Parts: sequence; structure tokens; C-alpha cells
Amino acid sequence: MKNSPIPLVWIVLLIAALFGTAKALRADPIPVRHVEGVTFGFLKLRNTEGQIIADGYLKQVVTPGDPLVTNDLQFHFKDGSLYREITKFTQRGTFRLVSDQVTQKGPSFKQESESWIDVQSGKVTVRTTEKGKEKTTTKQVTLPADVSNGMLLILAKNMDPSAPETMLSMVALTDKPRVVKLRFTPSEERPIKFGLFTFKAQQYVMKVKIEGAAGKIAPLIGKQPPDSHFWIVKSESPTFYQFEGPLSADGPVWRMELSAPEADAHGTDKNEKKSE
Repeated sequence: MKNSPIPLVWIVLLIAALFGTAKALRADPIPVRHVEGVTFGFLKLRNTEGQIIADGYLKQVVTPGDPLVTNDLQFHFKDGSLYREITKFTQRGTFRLVSDQVTQKGPSFKQESESWIDVQSGKVTVRTTEKGKEKTTTKQVTLPADVSNGMLLILAKNMDPSAPETMLSMVALTDKPRVVKLRFTPSEERPIKFGLFTFKAQQYVMKVKIEGAAGKIAPLIGKQPPDSHFWIVKSESPTFYQFEGPLSADGPVWRMELSAPEADAHGTDKNEKKSE
């Protein structure tokens, strides 16, 4: 893994600017418009050239009598890399994060890391490994009620598309964990087809707002976070259709989309054969 050419002082300024704007930007928990249930979905991850770089799935478990919903998102990369995020949350009136754990390792990532967020205690732990050296940071963070780590695909399904913008909070999982703000704005709808069916997908554009001097510096040094895009199929039971953006800090833009396995007589995946 290569060291970042960006001076550390600029990175610190950018993070500080993000944190400093938190009080000025109001954000509230997303109301539960669509209750989450048990599900299992197959996913593909593509690069900007459209090549499949990882296969994955999203498994969601809701235990009767248990207020927790548990999401397990995994991507196994062709180069041996792994991305996994386990998120636990509640959905009583509004969506509330309980805990989030992220593991990313392998050559697809600039830096191998593991992170843990425990909302009740406010404890955030980030463990990074670079050139064989391990560094662990644990910090007490005041976490707002709308903190959204690991829940963005779910929250996007419950946003009001008529609202001009929706604000959320997120923990930036760096070696100095801080709360930052995300701004979602609805964009144009996209018609999508499945056989004889045509649906509409609502697009949301997510921006990380950087204000002040650091916001002016960020584009000049290539540290302005890229926009992320979410597409949600509009219906009485809205569902995730596609996501485009980075999975991790300073990561490349990838496209996450739904997939469906199709086993032939030998048990192999025909979809995988077609993509090769």
C-alpha cells in the first residue's frame, strides 16, 4: 500500500471543517415509512468501466420479539479483497443505529482497517494496518440520533422525495473519528425495465459538505469527496436498485447493483459465465 501524497495537515483541516459545520446543519432521524423485514439479496460490484470486481450479498435478519434488525453486507473481490459491514439498528418510529462494524482488507483498498461503533456508549474504535504496522484508536464521540453508518440504503428508501433536501449524520472512520454531515437531494427519476414491466427509480445525490477555507482547498488538492448516487425503485414497497460511490474514505467510485444467480445443470452461475 502506498502512502498518501496529500500532506497530513490538509487532511486534518478537511476533517476539522466537516466537524465544525455539524452544529450549523440540522439533521433528524428518518421516520419509518416502510418497516424492514427478513431478506436476502445478491449483489454485484463494478468499477467505472463496468467490469465486475466483486460478488456480494446483503442478509437482513429480524428476530421475533427482538427489537434489533441485523444487516450483514459482504463483498468478496476477484483479487482476494474483502469488504464486510455488520449493522444493527431499531425501527420504532424512527431508524436508530445501535452498532456498526466494518472490515476492509486486501489490495482493492488503500488501507486495511476494522472499525466498531457502539452508539449507547459513544465509543468508536478504528484499527488500521499499513506496511505490517497496526494502529488502534478508540475515542468517545457524541453521536447524534440520526447517525447513519451502515443504514444509507435503508434510509434512502424512507426519504421523502418531495423534500428539497435531507440531512444525516455519519461517523468519519479515520484515525481521528468525527461526526460529519451528509446532504441528500432528490434528482431526476430513471425508468427501468424488467421484461414487460417498467418501473421508476428515484435518484438521490449525496454530498459531503465542506465549508470554510478547507472547502476551497479540497478541490485543489483532490480531496473533495465525490458525490454518491442512490437509485430507489418507487412503489408501495420501495427497494434499492443501484448505488454509485466510494465504499470507504478515499476509496474509488464503484457501482453496486442487484443481481440474481441462475444455476445450470452443473450448479455453476450462468450470470458469471456471461460476464467473463
